[in-house]
Amino acid sequence: MAQDLKVRYSDKDLGEFKTLIEEKIIKANTHLELLKSSYMNDGNNGTDDTSPTFKAFEEGSETMSKEANTQLAIRQEKFIRDLKNALLRIENKTYGICRVTGKLINKERLKLVPHATLSIEAKNMQK
Repeated sequence: MAQDLKVRYSDKDLGEFKTLIEEKIIKANTHLELLKSSYMNDGNNGTDDTSPTFKAFEEGSETMSKEANTQLAIRQEKFIRDLKNALLRIENKTYGICRVTGKLINKERLKLVPHATLSIEAKNMQK
């Protein structure tokens, strides 16, 4: 008789992952706010008419910088969303279970990528 026990991380392990993820969310939110403030800032230091030679270069550079910061902010928002979803999986006691194989994701992998939903085995199958 095979028992139908679901393999999962212990409540103690889940608590440790929850703490790790909550700390990452705080850091990620701080980083996101810095990104947002930098691309919302027009960067005008009142020197518009002092260096007309470099004005075009600066405007191009400023536009590129704003676009890069916007892209970084979008990625950061997705990262935060993924971390919050990981917290939901902790609450549901499904955190750390590979969504493809159903096996536990290696603890070291989860410490490095706490929002992972695939084991290395499943990730390699995607290639």
